Amino acid sequence: MGQYRSQNRTRTTALSDADANAIIVQGNTELLVTKAEEVGKDLASDGLTKAQIRNIFGAVRQIDLSWSRRSTEQKEADEAMRQLLLIKPRLAYQAKREPSVEGLKNVLTPTIDLIKGNRENFQHFVDFFEAIVAYHTASGAKN
Repeated sequence: MGQYRSQNRTRTTALSDADANAIIVQGNTELLVTKAEEVGKDLASDGLTKAQIRNIFGAVRQIDLSWSRRSTEQKEADEAMRQLLLIKPRLAYQAKREPSVEGLKNVLTPTIDLIKGNRENFQHFVDFFEAIVAYHTASGAKN
């Protein structure tokens, strides 16, 4: 997952491919909390605003609400994944317009790719993103 740029500096992300896999696919909660704290603090210090992160998180929450945890229908899973994949170009667009979104894009895009239509993986992704939002806010992010 490499590096992300923020305005005039480059920072190495706190999330490697192995960490992303452990969080999203294997459901490692301890690592999720640790890495979410690192990422949330980095994003806040890079100038990502609460409004910018909440905008994306709101879209993920809508997908979460529409994809029932009890459903076994493939059609529902396919639509949820379609909506989730459409977040990737949205992140790319926002990162191009506002460099402070670049770090969020570089963390979320590869984790979205790990979901692969699996509801449990998606729930791990939601939990991870929610923790990032919480630590971002706790770090004193601006509105």
